[in-house]
Amino acid sequence: MNPTSVGVIGILIMVAIFFTKMPVAYVMTMVGFVGFSILMSVDGALNFLPSNFYDSFISYDLSTIPLYVLMGQLAFNCGISRKLYNTGYTFLGNTRGGLAMATVASCTAFGAVCGSSPATAATMATVGMPEMRRFGYSDSLAAGSVASGGGLGMIMPPSVVLIIYGILTEQSIGALFVSGILPAILMTFLFIGCVYITCRIDPTKGPKGEKFTLGQKIKSLTGLLDTLAVFVLVMSGLFFGFFTPTESAAVGVFGVLAVAVIRKELTWKAFVKSLYETLQTSSMILFLIAGAVVFSKFLAVTRIPFEVATWVSGFDMPPYMVLAIIVGIYFLGGCFMDSLGLIMLTIPVFYPVILNLGYDPIWFGVIIVLVTEMGVITPPVGINVYVVYGVCQNVIGDISLEEIFKGIFPFLISTLIGIILMTMFPQIILFLPNLLY
Repeated sequence: MNPTSVGVIGILIMVAIFFTKMPVAYVMTMVGFVGFSILMSVDGALNFLPSNFYDSFISYDLSTIPLYVLMGQLAFNCGISRKLYNTGYTFLGNTRGGLAMATVASCTAFGAVCGSSPATAATMATVGMPEMRRFGYSDSLAAGSVASGGGLGMIMPPSVVLIIYGILTEQSIGALFVSGILPAILMTFLFIGCVYITCRIDPTKGPKGEKFTLGQKIKSLTGLLDTLAVFVLVMSGLFFGFFTPTESAAVGVFGVLAVAVIRKELTWKAFVKSLYETLQTSSMILFLIAGAVVFSKFLAVTRIPFEVATWVSGFDMPPYMVLAIIVGIYFLGGCFMDSLGLIMLTIPVFYPVILNLGYDPIWFGVIIVLVTEMGVITPPVGINVYVVYGVCQNVIGDISLEEIFKGIFPFLISTLIGIILMTMFPQIILFLPNLLY
């Protein structure tokens, strides 16, 4: 049996095991190890398995991940997320659907100090769902806006997904961070427009909330200062070269911690909780990366990435059609896999194809993040949907998964519109990195 056939069988077995709900990291490691043993040798597989795990866990570049996760946990536990929501509520609450709009805007803002989509969704579900239930919002719009808005945390820098993409493709993480700013803002406005249209069609889904005076609105802007200060500190340091992306993560953690200590808003219990949750999340991500590295070594031996690149490049069709096929594959994959696992599994296959077609790798990185953003809210996996569902059971009680999945479909359409716009006008993504790098 030739290596390519072994590779195809390995991929099919891996997908089949995914349906057993075994952790993705374990599945990729197991299939990669067994496949490498078959094609090369058991001794070779036994040698590279521990070395790959060790290299992943001591990687200096990957140290950004636990630091950015810690930054998000500290921000949540010291109340930054609630301040963001209160500011959005003050400005938009009196508009029909305004609370859902405020939730979307707060998700984008919180993404600037978090970098994790599920963490953003969980945070805003805790803060926003009780308020929307209190004002009579439909469960589908309320939960749909939280789950979908949480996906914006994947695009707004610092983004864990963009860090992984940058490491896998050896692209500048700083340039990737900068490239995500304008797309995140565009997607925020598209989501707010989605809420507006939904409430125009059915006003009962998002009733008006309280009305605030101009003075109250201006006063509420102070709720943005903490987030803005940390974001400017991190991004300006990257822009002007004061520190590297890895160092910026440490600076961001210091910034959030300093804000929390100065304002006396972080208890010792909350600090320990932040460390514990950071350890949990970071361990999951690092094991996922290590497993993906093992599987990618197996793929390299099978020559599947090379064969796929040659096969796709040989299509007698325009490059944008090939891109559409790749995007479609990512969308379907996102329905069954975690976004990080999907990216680490497929980038070694599709990245050479994109380069052969002449697309900018920075642009492609943001597009792929947008597509995987759709994956975090689509059934059957839809990790953000399950996160919101779990949080809602604790904070508001009864809500069904069907209602949440029903509420995300208008936001899926908005995301698709955003992808089309950024494909037609790539400078939306590339303007800032071209200007600054």
